[in-house]
This record gives sequence, C-alpha cells and structure tokens, in this order.
Amino acid sequence: MKVTVCQLSNHPAHLEREWKQLASHVSEEKSSLVLLPEMPFYPWLSADRSVDPGAWRASVAIHDLWMARLQELSAPVVIGTRPVVSEDKRLNMGFVWQVDSGHVDAHAKVYLPNEAGFWEATWYQRGEKHFDTFFCQSAAVGEPDIGIGFLICTEMWFSEHARDYGRQGANILACPRATAALTVDKWIAAGRVAAVRSGAFCLSSNFSDDGTQALPWAGTGWIIHPEEGDVIGLTSNERPFLTVDIDLNDTTAAKQTYPRYVEK
Repeated sequence: MKVTVCQLSNHPAHLEREWKQLASHVSEEKSSLVLLPEMPFYPWLSADRSVDPGAWRASVAIHDLWMARLQELSAPVVIGTRPVVSEDKRLNMGFVWQVDSGHVDAHAKVYLPNEAGFWEATWYQRGEKHFDTFFCQSAAVGEPDIGIGFLICTEMWFSEHARDYGRQGANILACPRATAALTVDKWIAAGRVAAVRSGAFCLSSNFSDDGTQALPWAGTGWIIHPEEGDVIGLTSNERPFLTVDIDLNDTTAAKQTYPRYVEK
C-alpha cells in the first residue's frame, strides 16, 4: 500500500496553498494513507506560555471545519491530531479518518512537555494512559487490515509503548510531530528505535519552517522500515511530500526477529 507523510506550514495562508499541493500529490500517487502533522490547522497554541481559552476554542472550531475537508486528499485513510474538549478537559486527540465512515478519535496525547515554545501541559490535559492499536480496513485488494498505533510527538520517547503496539499487531506507528529544527537528529533516532521495538513502519509528519513562525520548525517527515530501522525517506523543503509503497507483510516478518520476539 502507498503511504504519504508531509511537512506543512503552520501559517494559515501558506497552509491553504500547500494543502492544495498535498491533495494534488496524493491524487497523483494514489496514496492509501496520509499522515498529517500534530494539530496542523491552527497556529501552534503552546508556543505562548499564557493560556488563551478563546484561542483554544478557535483552534477547536477551525480543526472541526478542516475535518470536513479531509476528503479533498482523496485518500481512503487520513491520520492526524486535533484539539478537543471532552468531559471538560482540553485534549490533543489523535484521529483516524476513513472515507466511508468519517473520523474516529483513537488516542489522546498522554505525555506533555512544558518548556519554552512547547507549554503543552499548561494549555491542555493528559489523556488517559491507553495505548491501544486501532484497526481499519486496507483499501488495497489483498492487503491485511491496517493496525495503527499512535505515538504523538513526545510519546515517542516512551518507547515501551512501541513494543506494546507491536505485540498488539500494529504495523504502522503514526507519529505526528511539532518539533524544532535544532532537534531533528534525535527525533529521527527516536523514530528508528520505535520502528525496531515495534516491528512496524514508523511514519511521521511535521511543520515546515517557512520563515513566518516564531519557532523554526524542523520539517523532516519520515518513513522508517520495521526490520532494522532503516530510513526509507525524508521530506525536505525541496520535497515536502513523500509517498512510499510499503508491504505490510514486512511487519509480520519483522516481529519474528530480534529483538521483537524477546520476552520481558
């Protein structure tokens, strides 16, 4: 099946233009699955330490509007995160959108940083500590169902969950990010470890640095192979969208080899 990762501007005006380019790319490549960056449709809220409830409500509303536009990507499955309010809690919610059934909220971000540029624990609450694989049907004839495990940005550093996802049968780790340029190498390292620990393809998308934002975003979306953690490809300013034809059966084989088979 073909999967697409990307880097997108966090500036609303630039996002609109890049969204159309992404839609054209996905249509041309006939991608089955697209991964978006972390909360992509509104300027990054937690860059500011002062919480603005009105801005949070605006971000929720804008993301709700964009959910209706996911069909513009012409992919059967789209994965990302969005801000929500659930039971009076503000959450960063991972979702899986399917063309036949719309979106399902699949995982609320658990591990939240709280430092300059990333005051996430100040802006919203932790989700419940559930790391459960989400299964959806593959659009490709003859392909197995897709098992998706969420590791949203900071959650990648808690790699025990990657191992658990692998044991649950996940074959894709969805890692939407909002990470800065100075830290790109260590994030790629985390993605490689996640792929190796789970025996799943690790996919990540991020914001791009378009020169308009206070934070210099890293871009550098990736697709990483499950067996040895080899980086299949990276996005860049020159190539902001990356589509790769992956074989989900590779994850079945990877799970039978070291270190995946080792018992705790």
